[in-house]
Amino acid sequence: MPNRMTRRRLLASAGLTTAAATLIGCQGTWSSAKGQSGGTGARRSLRLAHLTDVHVQPEKRAPEGLAACLRHAQGLADPPQLILNGGDCILDCFTTDAERARTQWEVWQRVLAAECHLPVIHCLGNHDIWGWDKASARTTGDEERFGKRWALEEFGVERHYRSFDRDGWHFIVLDSTSSDGGNYYFARLDDEQFAWLEEDLARLAGARPVVVLSHIPILSAASFFDGENEKPGDWVVPRAWMHIDARRIKDLFLKHPNVRLCLSGHLHLVDRVEYCGVTYICDGAVCAGWWDGPYQECWPGYGVVDLYEDGSFSHEYVQFGWEFEQS
Repeated sequence: MPNRMTRRRLLASAGLTTAAATLIGCQGTWSSAKGQSGGTGARRSLRLAHLTDVHVQPEKRAPEGLAACLRHAQGLADPPQLILNGGDCILDCFTTDAERARTQWEVWQRVLAAECHLPVIHCLGNHDIWGWDKASARTTGDEERFGKRWALEEFGVERHYRSFDRDGWHFIVLDSTSSDGGNYYFARLDDEQFAWLEEDLARLAGARPVVVLSHIPILSAASFFDGENEKPGDWVVPRAWMHIDARRIKDLFLKHPNVRLCLSGHLHLVDRVEYCGVTYICDGAVCAGWWDGPYQECWPGYGVVDLYEDGSFSHEYVQFGWEFEQS
């Protein structure tokens, strides 16, 4: 079934070109080899599921779809111990009024309460931000829950970026979404967050391998295919598709070789990029094409990641067999 909503309709474009990298399609379950030259015979520290871009809404059987995904992930023969939520939990509150935003968050909380028994680490997505498009959302910017505050309340966290340790690994949760000062956004760490990231990695001093979670990819090959980015006559990747500050993040990671894996979503496509000793994996969307069907080659699914004591990892993109509503 063709996708009825394209990102090109939703977002304006701004330019960014990048180097070519490995792209792996997702017409079916696929696995990535062990990363960072290890893993064979190593003891596993943690298995996690990476669910991103759920875009839940009352319509299109989306609540049932999210429930099916959670049941599938938690029902694996070898189930995960932790869920990473990669953001864009709800269809959208960037452009919607408070009533519609509240309706979507209520669906999200209801399904999680009924279906999820694992701890969940939440990452903020651009569609989770309320009212930045003030004209469409009928906001002023003075509302108590304006912007990122509403989503942080739903997640039960105080900061939109943070870090924690678990099972011998260090996890960093980033906030990809910056405001352009108008009604749009772009992918960049603000200077305060980047300074915090520098300090967090310096404090760690290589003591543990690191997983970085962001909503928008820091580095991605699939960003070339999310839209018709070659139509201007050259490859152009908008700054909302991939981090515009990828170069300085890459340079920072070069100083910290214990940064092993970066997980993201946002594009609704699956890829894996290996660059300067870091693996960047973009997982496909739980909703695929916003619950209308597959998005390009990518069907509804989630990532399963195994982290090992020696700092290596493995990754698999798993479809959960969702059948879309016919119209």
